[in-house]
Amino acid sequence: MSANGVQRPAPTARALCLGEALVDLICERPVDSLARADAFVPHFGGATANVAVAAARAGARIALAGGAGDDVWGRWLRSRLEHERVDTSCFALIPGLRTPIALVTVAAGGEPSYEIYGEAIATVVRALGERVHEAVDGAAALFFGSNTLVGAEERAVTMQARAVALELGRPVIFDPNFRLHRWSSRADASASANACVPGALLVRANRAEAELMTGEADPERAARALLKAGARIAVVTLGADGAILRGERRADVPGLQVKVKSTIGAGDVLTGILLAKLALSGFYPSSVAAALREAVVAAGRACERWGALD
Repeated sequence: MSANGVQRPAPTARALCLGEALVDLICERPVDSLARADAFVPHFGGATANVAVAAARAGARIALAGGAGDDVWGRWLRSRLEHERVDTSCFALIPGLRTPIALVTVAAGGEPSYEIYGEAIATVVRALGERVHEAVDGAAALFFGSNTLVGAEERAVTMQARAVALELGRPVIFDPNFRLHRWSSRADASASANACVPGALLVRANRAEAELMTGEADPERAARALLKAGARIAVVTLGADGAILRGERRADVPGLQVKVKSTIGAGDVLTGILLAKLALSGFYPSSVAAALREAVVAAGRACERWGALD
């Protein structure tokens, strides 16, 4: 961190995204249960991997730390990442591990339901091993979500990476992206996510996540609570109503009217755009306000597709 308190990335380095990649097998028609699905189509997936690809498409230099099984699906995921110009030097294909697959159904309103086979989160431990300090030291910034906070080993690696980033003055971007079925309780999920807020350059949460973390149902009050907890910038997304930004910059962006097929990964696309614009600006806070409209539009357009990155 410089003398004036501005976080500085490592020169020419990639932003490091810490988290999962998996295969989404999506039933591309609205159904009210998995039992009614009659066919599935493979799509690239995983919240952090989606963010990484969206950011790379927007022009940022991105690396993904995580992994998959050393099988046909794992190689397919790595090939997709490389095609999108995401650095896979910290993305491990692990012998004996089956690449996680999510069977995804989408209700008439676009809300997805997931049935996941396999476990992606532990791959972060295998991918980074003893290289956490080295990986973060060589990164321009660190991005992660709450999925790598669920298990004890994954949480330890994630929190070590966060601590190293803050110590080195690397910007930290946090998107809770809760998958509450993975947690023992809502209180544990909230407390674990809140521990990641202090020192973060940007916290991005949807309305429900912000309420869970702060206890505030009003997005404005929730954003202020995240700032009080130590974030420099808070973005609370409001679905069809757009998003608000509070903190060192302020912005209000209305939603985009679209015909929703699926909301799968729409928030990941939004976060990826914000991460990219931050990275391209040298992590200046004003870039988030400038990019928020573009990010909201991109998230809306993602809802018009079955897969966010199609």
